[in-house]
Amino acid sequence: MARPFVLWFTGLSGAGKTTIATNVAERLAARGVEVVALDADVLRQSISQDLGYDDESRKEQARRISALAGAHVADGHSCIVAAITPFEESRLHARDTLGDNTYVEVFVDTPLSVAETRDPKGLYKKARAGEISNFTGISSVFERPNHSNVVIDTTAIDIETATNLVLAYLSAHDFIGES
Repeated sequence: MARPFVLWFTGLSGAGKTTIATNVAERLAARGVEVVALDADVLRQSISQDLGYDDESRKEQARRISALAGAHVADGHSCIVAAITPFEESRLHARDTLGDNTYVEVFVDTPLSVAETRDPKGLYKKARAGEISNFTGISSVFERPNHSNVVIDTTAIDIETATNLVLAYLSAHDFIGES
């Protein structure tokens, strides 16, 4: 029996957060561990549609996701969050809100130059052209995490290896049983 956890994937746009999170969710499901997916892009279309992309809106978005994840955990469900979460303050707030026994931070550490090459929506190009303001990594800061539980260097490992690292962490810390 798994105990509830929140896997919080943070990193630049295009880092691979959602791709790895989806792979982890699929592998967990195959083991009988159900998770609720909380994708920041999707939540911006519902509970956060009133927010912009300024610093305060980004902090509020992270606060809302923390609260939502906390409600799911209180009901006994685990969550996988994929959210840029550019500020250390927001990530620490999530850890404090959810607790060290629940919150697992996964930093998908991808250099800006690599993230820009993985830009299917053309957002980096638009940001560099001045068409998008407050774009994380270009005109808005991304503070590198200082307290991540798992760090994934996507320039050195593939998705399967990244997934295995996350699952190994969950297993080693008794969130899930061994496979």
